[in-house]
Parts: sequence; C-alpha cells; structure tokens
Amino acid sequence: MRSKVRTIVSSGLVAGTLDITAAILIYSVILHKTTAEKILRSIASGIFKKEAYTSGIEMTFLGLGLHFLITFIFAWFYFKIFPYIPFFKINTLLSGIAYGFFIWVVMNLLVLPIVFPVLPEKNLDFALLLSILIVIFCVGIPIAFITRKYYAKWY
Repeated sequence: MRSKVRTIVSSGLVAGTLDITAAILIYSVILHKTTAEKILRSIASGIFKKEAYTSGIEMTFLGLGLHFLITFIFAWFYFKIFPYIPFFKINTLLSGIAYGFFIWVVMNLLVLPIVFPVLPEKNLDFALLLSILIVIFCVGIPIAFITRKYYAKWY
C-alpha cells in the first residue's frame, strides 16, 4: 500500500542524501574548497549564526538535520502541489528539472538573502551553474520521480 508519509519521507531522504553527498564530494573532495564539517556548519549558521562555527560537533549534526528538514519541506510541497499542476503528470523528468530550478531560486534568491543579508555577488560562472545542476539532479528530479510513483495509480 502506498503511503503519503512514506512517499514524502522517502523523497526527502533520497534528495537530502544525494544533495549533501554531492556537495561534500564536489566542494570538499574534488575541488578542495572546504570541508564536509564546514558545509554542515554553514547550514547550521542559518539559525545559529557565528555560534555554529565556534560550538562543538553538535552544530555539524544540527546542520545535517536542518539540511534534511529543508529537503523534507520541498518534498512535501511538491507532493501537495502535484495533483494541481497538469504538467507534472505529463513529463516527470522536465517537471523535476523545473522543480529543481525552482528550489534553487527559492533558496538562493529568497531564503539565503533573508538569512544572510551580506552574501557574495552571484556571477554566471561555473560555480553558479554547478550549484544549479546539483539541486536539479540531486533534489528536483528524485522528488519528482518518487512523488510521481505515488500518484501513478490515479493518472
């Protein structure tokens, strides 16, 4: 039996795991720009500000928890709007790409500027395109396909 909660939780877990894994692999392991711990602490700093960088290891875990909370919210939102947007039922891949781009826009042009009033300027470069692609492929597309599977029996 298909469950709404199971669908939202599984899409949030998959998306959150893929996204944080990609971020750590790309920015820490491949590009050597930061560490996994700093990535997670920077997420926690959205709530705890400078304390996220000066406190103990618990801030790393709080950052991970906050990361998954955010992906669960986006998974829930897609699940709720799916029945009302006909395009989502027609092309799952393009829906996931569009939703991933929507998530990137919400996070980078709305949420982050509110939480962090002083941010570096965004330039259309490799780093920007990479950040968009990570969200599309690791968050938007998995959420779209997992949610589509739940609704498949009705459409």
